[in-house]
Amino acid sequence: MKRSEILLMILQVPIDFLMLILAGFSAYSLRFSSWAVAFKPVIFDISLWQFLNIVGIFAGVWILIFALLGLYSVNPNRRFAKDLLRVFFACFVGLSVIALYIMLSNKLFDSRFLVVSSWAFAMVYVIFGRFLVRGLKALLYRLGIGLRRVVIIGSENISKIIVDTLKQNPRLGYKIIKVYDMYNKKLNKELVNLDLNEIIFVNPRAHEDETLQVKRFCDQHHIVFKYSADVFSTYSTNMSVYTLAGVPIVELKKTSLDGWGRISKRIFDIIMSLIILIIVSPIMLLTTFVILIETGLPIIYKNERIGIRGMKFLTLKFRSMYKQDSTGVQFGEAGFKAEEKEKALIDKNGSKKGPIYKIENDPRVTPFGRFIRRFSIDELPQFFNVLAGNMSIVGPRPHQPREVEKYVNDYPDVFVLKPGITGMSQISGRSDLSFQDEMKLDIFYIEKWSLYLDFIIFFKTPFILFRKRRVL
Repeated sequence: MKRSEILLMILQVPIDFLMLILAGFSAYSLRFSSWAVAFKPVIFDISLWQFLNIVGIFAGVWILIFALLGLYSVNPNRRFAKDLLRVFFACFVGLSVIALYIMLSNKLFDSRFLVVSSWAFAMVYVIFGRFLVRGLKALLYRLGIGLRRVVIIGSENISKIIVDTLKQNPRLGYKIIKVYDMYNKKLNKELVNLDLNEIIFVNPRAHEDETLQVKRFCDQHHIVFKYSADVFSTYSTNMSVYTLAGVPIVELKKTSLDGWGRISKRIFDIIMSLIILIIVSPIMLLTTFVILIETGLPIIYKNERIGIRGMKFLTLKFRSMYKQDSTGVQFGEAGFKAEEKEKALIDKNGSKKGPIYKIENDPRVTPFGRFIRRFSIDELPQFFNVLAGNMSIVGPRPHQPREVEKYVNDYPDVFVLKPGITGMSQISGRSDLSFQDEMKLDIFYIEKWSLYLDFIIFFKTPFILFRKRRVL
């Protein structure tokens, strides 16, 4: 653990305490403001100093609650969104402690406003304080201070993705010292001289001996060891253990999405889809108008895909290709001819290996079609698919039947959930991911599903859309 990370976490404690005191001061100032007094006269007598003394005592209790709930754990990989959820929960617990104290002490405190407003200000200010520390940490990282010195070992595509991501995002706090295709003991002397903090091993197909040698080397030299999980490891992340006739039995569950989880996900899909469709309706109307002017009808392109439990359905997209080049039964005989042209283009300009095809510099895409693909505007009608119930906002990407035929026997678990408009692969590399990496991320999402994870993926997606994307 870097010393700078420990110091920043220690700094977080007095900042949180000051934010709580400031919350009390703000609540008191608000209650004794002229308009508040005019609205409801003050019938109790407590000075600002007396009130801040009480706030100081409870602030200490709240700091203890924060610590017990893990808000001061020294973990450089902690997600800020998860911290915010913990802050909300911790503040609710703190408010409960105050309410319990008032009830048990039999003290008449005739200002519920002060209590509630202090609690509200506390949540806002504590979150702001954590923004400050996070901003300070990002600034230090950009200045090259406190960076974790890391070596990447692995030659697969996922290695390149990790390297590119860490180089493009110094705020993550990594400095890549070197990248090796594979590990052998001859590297030990060189690795020792690099003064490393971490080694990230991203070769899931490596022999077990190689992985153990890297792990042993890291243990001997007090270096953090991280590795990417293989496909079976992602399967086994969601397991339950119980006894049957006295024998320990391990059940590998396909997903944690069951019962109320499935209901909550559906409610999330419906509410968010309605909100998004209302917000983007002007963009959709403008897109409709431009497509109509550029190439005429139809505006919507219906493409057959495979969904949950292998069921076929039609995804809705804004048409981004010329009509004579659009495939599918929607276009009749012309659609079948367009499929033959598409197969020839895949052979000539195909840019992706495996069952899923991508066509480089696709001549079938219209000028406006390239624009709406660049920002994924063409996929906005899929929110109607979500409302209809054959898609979800977050989930594995839906693929065409001819693509699914090539991998259905190897990756049947990706059909456990409804396919999604966005998902783990979309926020982790989009079209740059290999097929195997995409499947691995989808399996990870299926096994580790939670409503919290859906929120994270959903809110990260717009930021990914505005990054530079290769339009095929």
